[in-house]
Amino acid sequence: MLRQRVLAAQRLIEERADLSMEDVAGLVGFGSAALLRQHFVRELGTAPSSYRQAFTRRAG
Repeated sequence: MLRQRVLAAQRLIEERADLSMEDVAGLVGFGSAALLRQHFVRELGTAPSSYRQAFTRRAG
């Protein structure tokens, strides 16, 4: 279940740059951006904000 939430967060981070990490966390079922970060790092090896920056550079 956590993996699915992280993957959903990953998609939102890629598709919705207008959302804050708190918003992303809430939409995927994490209680806070801190919990999102903890699980995101564990699953993907990078912080959500770092992922957003890297993805934005690649997409732009």
